[in-house]
Order: sequence, then C-alpha cells, then structure tokens
Amino acid sequence: MSNQSYRDSQFLDGLSGEELFSMQIGLTYRDFLVLPGFIDFNPSEVELETRLTKKIKLKRPFVSSPMDTVTESSMAIAQALMGGIGIIHYNNTVEEQVAEVSKVKRFENGFISDPVVLGPKNTIHDLDRIKETLGFTGIPITADGTRNSKLVGIVTNRDIDFERDRSIPVEKVMTTEVITGKAGITLKEANDIIKKEKIGKLPIIDKDGKLVSLVSRSDLKKNKEFPDSSKDENKRLRCGAAVSTLPESRDRVAALYEAGADVIIIDSAQGNSIYQIEMLQFIKSNFKNLEVIGGNVVTRGQAENLISAGADGLRIGMGPGSICITQDTMAVGRAQATAVYQTAAHAAKHDVPVIADGGISNIGDIANALAIGASACMMGFMFAGTTEAPGEYFYENGIRLKKYRGMASIEAMKAGGDKRYFNEGQKVKVAQGVSGSVVDRGSILNFIPYLSLGLRLSFQDMGFRSVQDLHQGLREGKLRFERRSESAQAQGSVHSLYSYSAPSLRAE
Repeated sequence: MSNQSYRDSQFLDGLSGEELFSMQIGLTYRDFLVLPGFIDFNPSEVELETRLTKKIKLKRPFVSSPMDTVTESSMAIAQALMGGIGIIHYNNTVEEQVAEVSKVKRFENGFISDPVVLGPKNTIHDLDRIKETLGFTGIPITADGTRNSKLVGIVTNRDIDFERDRSIPVEKVMTTEVITGKAGITLKEANDIIKKEKIGKLPIIDKDGKLVSLVSRSDLKKNKEFPDSSKDENKRLRCGAAVSTLPESRDRVAALYEAGADVIIIDSAQGNSIYQIEMLQFIKSNFKNLEVIGGNVVTRGQAENLISAGADGLRIGMGPGSICITQDTMAVGRAQATAVYQTAAHAAKHDVPVIADGGISNIGDIANALAIGASACMMGFMFAGTTEAPGEYFYENGIRLKKYRGMASIEAMKAGGDKRYFNEGQKVKVAQGVSGSVVDRGSILNFIPYLSLGLRLSFQDMGFRSVQDLHQGLREGKLRFERRSESAQAQGSVHSLYSYSAPSLRAE
C-alpha cells in the first residue's frame, strides 16, 4: 500500500455504497454526492471503455433510447461512430425497422447513404425550408424526387442566393452538368474529386445513373476519423433494435437478426413477466450469437428472473424519465439511483452489465449512475433535439426546438408505442408519458465529445481512471458517498445571484 493509500484508509469520510443504499428510502442521482478522491493523473488518461452486454464492449458508455423521437438510423450511425450505440425503436413495421438497421450496417464512413432529394417541380421555397429545418443546402434533384430514380441535377446556394421569386421550380435554376462519382468509389477517391473540382457535394450514382449516396466536403472535413467507433467483427458499425414481448415480435427478431442487428432489447415498461421470460428463452434458443438485453427492472428479484432466463444485460428504470409519469399514474416504480445500485450489485454476481435508463439530464447524473454500478447510460432527453434525432426543427417564441415524446404518451401509443405497456388494442388509453419539445443541441458528433470530456473530469475528481476501477472502488468501499439534504442540493446549484446565464447543453 502506498503512503497516499494508507493515509486515505485512515481518514475515510462518508459512506460506502452499501451503507448509502441500505437506508430505507429511495434515492435519486441528486440525493447524494461522490466524495473527492486523490488525483495523480490527467483527464486524458481516463478510459471510458465499458460493457453493454456480456460480450459487447463500447468505447463510450452512451446508449440512445429506442424512442421514435430519438433513435433511427441517423442517430444510431452517429452514436456508433462516437463509440456508443443506438437502439432503433419499433414504433414501425418490421420492414421499416429492418431498413433502419440495414442503413447502419451498410454505412460507410463519409458516405451519406440516405440523402435528402427533391424533384424538378419542387420550388426554391422547398429548398429554403430544408435549409431552415435541417441546416444544409446542396440538394440532389432526381427525376421523380426519390432516390430510386435518375439523377438529373443539383441545386446549391450559388444557384438560388440572388433569386427573388422563391416559387420558381428548381428545374429552372439547377445545375444539370453534375460532377459525379461511380458506385464503389472509395472515400479517398471521392475526396480527391471534391478537392480537384472544388465542389461541396459529390453525388454517387450507379450504372443506370440512379443516386446511391452523397459525399459532402463539410462532412469530410468534420468526420476524418472515428478511432473509437463501435464495430462488429466484420468492421461494420454496431446497432441495436428494440422489440416487444408480443408473439408477433418473434418474426421481427428473425428479420432483425438477418439484417445484422448486434443486440436486441426486449422493451417492456415492467420487464418481470412471463411474456418477457418466454421471449428471452426463445431468442437465446434460436439465435445463438445474438445478445439480448432484458428489462426494464428495478429490483434484485426482477433482475434475477431475467438473468436466469438468459439476459446478457439489463435495462434499469421505471418512471424516472423526463417525459414519464408512470410513478404518478401507476404508483409503481422505484427511485432511479436506488434501482441502479441494487440491481447492479446483484447482476455483478452473474457478470451481467446493467444500463441505467432514465433520470439523466446532465453530466453529473451520468457520473453518478456509473459510480453506483451502471456500465452504461441509456438516454432519451439528452439526445433528443440533436441533428440526428428524428423529426424536423420548429420555432417557438424564437427558440429552435424538436419534438420529444414518451412512448407511453397518447400520441406515441396511437402510433404503436403501447406494445411495451401490455395495453395494446384497448379502446381506452391510460397515458404513462407526455409529449413535449426540447431545445436544439446541435450534432451528436459535437455533443458526445462534450459529454466525454465532462465525464473524464468527473472521474478525475473521484480519483478513478476507468469504469472498471470505479466499480472495483464501489465494491471495496473505497468509493465514498454522502447524502445531500434539500438545502445542500440548493447550495450545490446556482444561488444567491441577481441574474445569471445558464450553461447550454448544446455543444458547438
């Protein structure tokens, strides 16, 4: 034992994790603090690699939630590039969900496989709307306005900047002599063409002249390398998909497996059911190499049932989400920090990782979740509102927003979200979630580095260099905690100022 370690052991303040969570009261992430440790390393030395399941590792402990306003292929691609993983929602048909998974598995870094296109009869006003909502121009024009027809032109800012009449069809202003690349071209070859021709966008076409993908100069500059990307053994980006416990989901699982999904999450608000156990057993029996995450659970007994049924990971949380009202409506659930600690402590005995799902609204909440045993954090609120989240931006009182809704909101249930709440087909819907909106947070490609740096700084303050070291410190009682009173929570936040500017979660 080093001198520093000896001194630390002589003056242990606070509580161990076991002592903190032995209190007969439910705790949230805000109800406690981690006491500071000893710093003898830089934040850059902190290793954030973790496990999603028994077999799947991630470079970042971030998972985007399977919600229809959070994760489709664009989000899943961005998450995987940045070292996390996205879980494609199932508020869609089997074919639609498979198509989203396939886009992720087919993704080639630098190639936009699902570009926005317009037809010749669309107007400049349509281009203006795309620029306002999606933030870019340079739109390929195809014969019928879909990606399944021949490329006939491209429209850039140069074509429309000085055109006063925005009702003019794009066929009158588009560039028809388009510089293109052939399908199969490498990213380096595409980059060379862009540099040589001094263009912003390079459409990639097949032998019939149909648009296959698009390469953007801005993306090439921004996305040169992703050394921490989450990839499978075939060097394809990792991607997960959610399914329900309904019998029809067995066919969905088979289709997702064929599409290359790396992990299936059985998506139930209350996962401790015979339906989920049977689904777990079915998947593990029929798809030997497919990892399965069970949930949601919040108690040791629930966790044991799903682990015994074959779960390779557990999803923890019942009611803590920002758009979830399950605890108020159903009077069932558990405070999230207590749920994470208790289930993680039990699952660790079986070497099963747990994912903290819900209740996270800042970097500190992520750090606390990992400190009490979670291996990764699943987030909806934190990733909603980003460029890669589904849906279009809109303005309200001058603020740029995106829609964000709970899967148990009336709106989402009408679209199929009630499959996770055992009330599908009921004429009367009892909402366990709400619909709302969140502020634009920019791109995931900028947001994840921001979250990662904040997390590294938190680990440094705690005195631990990795998720594994942090969990070992938790088990050995070296990681110390302290309860916070309501006045301590108030004092630990902004107070006593006449006015202030709140920090934004939007990373530039």
